[in-house]
Amino acid sequence: MSKSLVFGHQNPDTDAIVAAKAFAYFQTQKGYDVEAVALGEPNMETTYVLNHFDEPAPRVVKTVANEVDNVMLVDHNEAQQSVSDLDKVQVSFVVDHHRIANFETTSPLYYRAEPVGCTSTILTEMFNEEKMEIPAKLAGLMLSAIISDTLLLQSPTTTDTDREAVRMLAEIADIDVQSYGIAMLKAGTNLAAKSDKELIDGDAKSFDMAGKSVRIGQINTVDLADVLDRQAGLEKEMQAEMAADGYDLFITLATNVLNSDSELIVAGEPKSVVEKAFNTKLDNNRASLPGVVSRKKQVVPPLTAAFEA
Repeated sequence: MSKSLVFGHQNPDTDAIVAAKAFAYFQTQKGYDVEAVALGEPNMETTYVLNHFDEPAPRVVKTVANEVDNVMLVDHNEAQQSVSDLDKVQVSFVVDHHRIANFETTSPLYYRAEPVGCTSTILTEMFNEEKMEIPAKLAGLMLSAIISDTLLLQSPTTTDTDREAVRMLAEIADIDVQSYGIAMLKAGTNLAAKSDKELIDGDAKSFDMAGKSVRIGQINTVDLADVLDRQAGLEKEMQAEMAADGYDLFITLATNVLNSDSELIVAGEPKSVVEKAFNTKLDNNRASLPGVVSRKKQVVPPLTAAFEA
């Protein structure tokens, strides 16, 4: 059996890196020869998590076809969010919790997708179904991924399945979810240490919407002013990236992880579609979105619908 690489999306967040590690462990127990890798360096939150559990960061790869013929995807499926040479390898497994778009294969594959808050929640189910024990360290990592993706179970993407996974993983890892979760989320919000470009790129994904290339980034903070005070610099970097990479529209969502409110900063066109999607008016390329915290559930669907209307 030839070796496979397992990885999450570009600009990896905690779930992308942890899910790759968890699925690699799962597949190793099933007899596969796999390695968890990443399509970018861990962000501050993920670095906090890895350090907390004394877990090494995965190896970062830029291409995969030079190493393997087969890959396994977690926490994404859209080609523009994946490795650059994905079309040169066979995808044999996908475990994901996002929409399915711009994805096709030449061969049959195992595909598991569920509308839950986190890929690590699905993986917890898979461990349970196989009656496979989750080591305490891995349980802590997977718990961290669910906390990250669901903002400590406060995101509208959160389901009862996520809550049960958190309960089970916290018991295995012997972790107080609330205190650890708040410390972990705050660890990812030290924005002063990042450049404007690092802020817009840190958690950004590309989407095709009605033929338009849309880039949507998200910045988590405990004080929205820390982001909004840098709006001019952020817009400058968004415009530069649009010119370099051909995006039609670049949206940056600044989200307060403590009170679940967001502010939208928009560059490019058509801005009218953004206003229509969120029933708002942009002022100085900005709009308030109270209660909006989820790109997957509260930003991408209404924006896609507005483009297609």
